[in-house]
Amino acid sequence: MSVPAESATPENPRADAQRGFLYALSAYLLWGFLPFYMKAVAHIPTAEVIAHRVVWSIPVAGLLLLWLGRTSDIKGALRSPRTLALGCLTATILSVNWGVYVWAIGAGRALETALGYYINPLFSIFLGAVLLGERLTRLQMAAIALAAGAVALLTWETGGLPWVSVALAVSWGVYALLKKTLPIGPAQGFFLEVLILIVPAVAYLVWLQTQGRSHFLETGSNTALLMGAGLVTAIPLILYANGAKLLRLSTIGIMQYIAPTMIFITAIFIFREPFSSAQAVAFVLIWAALALYTYSMFSNRR
Repeated sequence: MSVPAESATPENPRADAQRGFLYALSAYLLWGFLPFYMKAVAHIPTAEVIAHRVVWSIPVAGLLLLWLGRTSDIKGALRSPRTLALGCLTATILSVNWGVYVWAIGAGRALETALGYYINPLFSIFLGAVLLGERLTRLQMAAIALAAGAVALLTWETGGLPWVSVALAVSWGVYALLKKTLPIGPAQGFFLEVLILIVPAVAYLVWLQTQGRSHFLETGSNTALLMGAGLVTAIPLILYANGAKLLRLSTIGIMQYIAPTMIFITAIFIFREPFSSAQAVAFVLIWAALALYTYSMFSNRR
């Protein structure tokens, strides 16, 4: 959710912006509905789900690159030690993010995932200030302080750090930051990452099969769900990457709240997860922080 957007092309900016909006909206809606899919595979161990996400993402992303005629980018990346090293790092961080998310949804902690993705843009601003030397406005500093206050409140209320939210925000924020340094496009970068992860993923799935612990081919529904993991993983990422190229950063900044808001509503009204008064206050603090962040983003643009 943090890939920088580029402005629309000068040839037909209105048409490009409309296409970009539809791409990004489709991605965020798919991410918003993703908890239902993860609930459906909650009876399968998280590591097995992650391995199948990797395996079945390969044909989806690979066919897209063939269609775009960008396979030469992958060949160049595989010959570059620096690109490979960065790809290994981003692939590792991405798999951690996936693992935390899949486990949390299955464990009935969807609210914490929503909080994590609300915090993410604020954490990205913090990373930019600390690592890239970007200057923060007073509103941005206030937004970060409110987010830190929300985390501190939940830590005090539960007696421990809300690690699911923090892990998701930190892993995605660092992933997005490192992703900017990959010298290939976002779709090519995603294919490179799953290509790197395919070896351990396949090795793990073969081991599960030999141990008689694999859920693949166990039932028709399990097989379909695990094969579909590639589609629900690759398609939103690819849609988002294409949308981000055609939209302004401010538009993407507003739209990134769609998915966590959908997850928040789903967690409370459909999954019926407990919602304490401390959590309510924490979410109010986060929403206030995001309001300040959004206002500062538009103010800076003006």
